[in-house]
Amino acid sequence: MSFFRQLTEKSWLPGRSKGELPEGSVYYLPAQTIAVRLIMMVATVVFSLFVVAYGDRMALSDWHRFSEPSILWANTVVLILSSVAWHWATINARQGRLDGVKTGLLAGGGLALVFLIGQFMAWRQLADAGFYADTNPAYAFFYLLTAVHALHLLGGLVAWGRTVLRVWRGVAVAKVRLTVELCAVYWHFLLVVWLVLFALLWFT
Repeated sequence: MSFFRQLTEKSWLPGRSKGELPEGSVYYLPAQTIAVRLIMMVATVVFSLFVVAYGDRMALSDWHRFSEPSILWANTVVLILSSVAWHWATINARQGRLDGVKTGLLAGGGLALVFLIGQFMAWRQLADAGFYADTNPAYAFFYLLTAVHALHLLGGLVAWGRTVLRVWRGVAVAKVRLTVELCAVYWHFLLVVWLVLFALLWFT
């Protein structure tokens, strides 16, 4: 009966303080957290489909393996360092240390930008060598996978930029802690995605 009572309760009526939940009810996640989780779920499905398509396309006779630009190794290290910087920002946000949050934000976002520049340099190396998306399906998948990953990272940088502005405007650390934590989770997720893509592109 408690389940039906919770369904019929009118929590918006006077007498119930903000954040007060009926006994035995579940805790509701913040909208930001739900949004980030949904984005990661959708991205996981998208990249999984790309990986499956990549594996199926490799089996055809017109697929020619090529040597990926060596700069991808450096880019991978840079993205790992970016993820570490975000973790540092999260630790400092939980401890209320503004200077540490600023350092982590600048390092995390700056290294992500370096990663994107490195990816662009990888594309330029291939293009300068005469290898374009229409040269071979292997090149087409390389451009596709790296570009889609870069777009997801650019989306994360939008949230990063807004967070940096809030911090430098003097917003209390407690008010940006959730945003910093969610950005860090998203960066860790994109790092895992990139490691999978990198292994797929380099070793297959």
